[in-house]
Amino acid sequence: MALDLLISLIFILISTIFLQSTALLNPRAPPNPLAPTPYAFTTPPNSSFPISPLAPPPSNSLVPALFVIGDSTVDCGTNNFLGTFARADHLPYGRDFDTHTPTGRFCNGRIPVDFLALRLGLPFVPSYLGHSGAVEDMIQGVNYASASAGVIFTSGSELGQHISFTQQIQQFMDTFQQFVLNMGENAAADHISNSVFYISIGINDYIHYYLFNISNVQNLYPPWNFNQFLAATIRQEIKNLYNMNARRIVVMGLAPIGCAPFYLWQYGSENGECIEEINDMVMEFNFAMRYMVEELGMELPDSSIIFCDLLQGSMDILKNHERYGFNVTSDACCGFGRYNGWIMCISPIMACKNASNHIWWDQFHPTDAVNGILADNVWNGLHTTMCYPKNLQDVINSQG
Repeated sequence: MALDLLISLIFILISTIFLQSTALLNPRAPPNPLAPTPYAFTTPPNSSFPISPLAPPPSNSLVPALFVIGDSTVDCGTNNFLGTFARADHLPYGRDFDTHTPTGRFCNGRIPVDFLALRLGLPFVPSYLGHSGAVEDMIQGVNYASASAGVIFTSGSELGQHISFTQQIQQFMDTFQQFVLNMGENAAADHISNSVFYISIGINDYIHYYLFNISNVQNLYPPWNFNQFLAATIRQEIKNLYNMNARRIVVMGLAPIGCAPFYLWQYGSENGECIEEINDMVMEFNFAMRYMVEELGMELPDSSIIFCDLLQGSMDILKNHERYGFNVTSDACCGFGRYNGWIMCISPIMACKNASNHIWWDQFHPTDAVNGILADNVWNGLHTTMCYPKNLQDVINSQG
C-alpha cells in the first residue's frame, strides 16, 4: 500500500513538473509585466476572484479601498497568469475557500487580507493580473502580490516568473495614474490617502536567497547587515508609495519560518523543535523593520504606518496551540515526507481531511484558521498585541 502511494506521488510530481515546465515555455502572461495599461485576461477555469457574500455594500465600507503588495502569503491569483512553479491554482488549494475552488491562494481557504477586507467592509480584492483593466474593477482595491517575489529582484527566480516588490510598486503607480485620468487628480489623491495599503514581503529573500547562499551572500552580508539592507529597500518603496499619497500603511514582519515543516525536515528536527538559527534571523529582521517604521512615522507628515510582528503573533499561536484549538503543530496538512515538509502540496491525496486543527497547511504557509487569528490581531489585537504603535482599527478610527 505504501509503495503504491509512493509510486502515485512520484507520478503526480513528474506530471506536475512536466505541465509546469510547459507553462514556463508558454507563459500565459505577456512578456512585459510592467506595461502601463493593466492586462485584460481570461480567468482560468479553476480560478475565481469573488466578491464575498458576507461583505456589506460599498456605502458601508470603512475605507475606499485595500491595496495589497507582497508574496505568496497574500497572493490571490497573480501567479496563475505567470510561467512559474510557484502556483496554487489546483486542488487541494482553495478546497475550504468560500467557493471551494482553487483561486491561486496558497492556503486551504482565506488569506489574511481576505479577513481584513471583510473587516473593512470591502469585497475580496482581485489580483492585478486578474481583473478586466477597468477603473471600476480597481476602485475598491487591487492585489499585486506574487508568490516567490522578494525585496531582491532575483529572489525566487529559480521557480520561474514573478512580479518583484519594486515591480509591484510600479504597477500601483500605473493604477494611480489611471485613477487620476478617470477621477481627476484631487479625487484620486483623496481616494488613495483614505485607503489601506498592506505590505507583506521579505520571506523569499531568506528562503530563496540568503539561506540558499546565492552569490556567496552569507559571507558578504552577516544576517544583521542583510536585514538592514532589506529594511532600507522597503523603506524607500514605502516613501515612494507616500509620494503617491498613500498614508495608511500596514507593514508585516516575517513569520517564524524556522518552525515551518520544510525546515523541520531539512534540518532534521527531532521532535518538531523550531530551527532557532533561522528564527533568530527573522527576529532581527522584524526588529529592524519595526525601528524603520517608527522612524518613517516621524519623518512623513500625516502618515499612519504600523508594523505588525508576525513572528510574535505566530509564536503565541504555537505556544498556546491548545487554547486556539490546534493539536498538530509541526506537520503540514498537505505534503509528503517527514513533517510533510519534503515534497510540496501537489495533489488532493496528499492533504489531511481536517485542516482546522493544523497550524501549517503546506511546507511554508499556515492554514486559514491561523490566517484568521493573525488578521484579528492586525485589526484590533483580539488575541495578542502584535502591531505597533497601534492596530489597524485604531488607525482608521483616529483618522476618521
